[in-house]
Order: sequence, then C-alpha cells, then structure tokens
Amino acid sequence: MKYAIAICSGKQYKVEPGEIIQVDKLINEVGDKVILDEVLFIADGKKVTVGTPVIKGAQVKTTVTGQIKGPKILVFKYKPKVRYRRRQGHRQKYTLLQVDKIVKKSGEKNGS
Repeated sequence: MKYAIAICSGKQYKVEPGEIIQVDKLINEVGDKVILDEVLFIADGKKVTVGTPVIKGAQVKTTVTGQIKGPKILVFKYKPKVRYRRRQGHRQKYTLLQVDKIVKKSGEKNGS
C-alpha cells in the first residue's frame, strides 16, 4: 500500500492514490490541478522514506473535484444575570482534492 503524508495550508494529511481528501478552501476552480510540494513521508510497500523535514523532489499530484461547506456550528455567548446572549452560526468552506499520484524523484538517496 502506497501512501504519503503531505502538507496543505499548514495542515498534514495522509494521502493515498485514488482517495479524495477535504482541505481548507483553496482558490482553485473545479478541474484544476494542484501539486502539493511539501511531502514529509512516503511509504511504498516495504520501502519507507522520511524527510528532514521534507523530501526533496517529492510531490503529490491532485485534482480539484469540488468546493463544499461543512456542517453548521452554533456559537453561543452567555453572561449570567445581565441578560447578555448572542447566537451566531458558522459554516467552514472546504475544497475536495482527488489524489492522482504520489511522485518521488528518482536518483534521490534514502536516509540522508
């Protein structure tokens, strides 16, 4: 099983080819290609490559499949005895990325 750990918008995601991941909203349109350059870890069956902190030349190639909104979260502020109540809703926006392939640059030394 081949998988990698990549960084997108400051957060780490475990990705596998063919999988769809949900990341914070990106400005890209549906169908655009997005390349994640910061790859921290690649496992390819028996071989494991760990970056220090990132693996040079490694990339995760993805395609934007949609822009969605997350579930509604209610924010309620309350102070007792002073009739202070505030209610506010929030829906976070996300981008769906389909992982096309994980590329590790050939000729790279393993370990150092």
